[in-house]
Amino acid sequence: MKRFERQRMERLRRFVITVGLSYSLGALTDIALTWRLHEFDPDPQIAARGQSRTAHDPVEPRGVERPGERGDPPPVGTTGSVAMSNAVETLRRRDLEVPVEGVRPEELRDTFAEGRGAHAHEAIDIMAPRRTPVVAVDNGRIEKLFTSKAGGLTIYQFDPSSTFSYYYAHLDSYADGIREGAQVRRGDVIGYVGTTGNAAPNTPHLHFAIFRLTPEHQWWKGEPINPYPILKPE
Repeated sequence: MKRFERQRMERLRRFVITVGLSYSLGALTDIALTWRLHEFDPDPQIAARGQSRTAHDPVEPRGVERPGERGDPPPVGTTGSVAMSNAVETLRRRDLEVPVEGVRPEELRDTFAEGRGAHAHEAIDIMAPRRTPVVAVDNGRIEKLFTSKAGGLTIYQFDPSSTFSYYYAHLDSYADGIREGAQVRRGDVIGYVGTTGNAAPNTPHLHFAIFRLTPEHQWWKGEPINPYPILKPE
């Protein structure tokens, strides 16, 4: 009798354990399925915005501010202002070199005010075969070598007085010996024309810009000046 009772109790215990496990597995399966469904069911507000979370990244840098960095954009100068006119005349008197070897001033094209995405180009594009030498337009110092998504391999050169910055972008490579802090002379080879950054692979060119630096002389901030009337005086 006792043996029969023990067997009955053992069967009952196994039944309870089986039912409990089945319930637990079912609950876990339901939780997993719910999680997977929510994983592929985005917030409708996010879906309505197209799930775009990318930082602002203009086609070309605005001034010398890098995309997504350093805060507010630099002030934009007007060529009609007295200060800007003085800056242009100062640079004209320096007789700056055309920054791409073999390109004559009359071959340049004014692309400064052309649109690039949501802003103006604020630079000129100088077309040339890949690996054409890029030369320093003025005496000065290599202030910064920088790689960015938009500009690719770039050089920021300060003039001798640290009043102006010359910006060279989309370089294929730097010239031997070019490093931050290096002194360069007008006409020295500092790099080579390329298509790094967001330049079209079949359109090698130099993106060249000039900026009047702020009193802090920060390489990433400045007031853009149109290089075209400086490199190609009337």
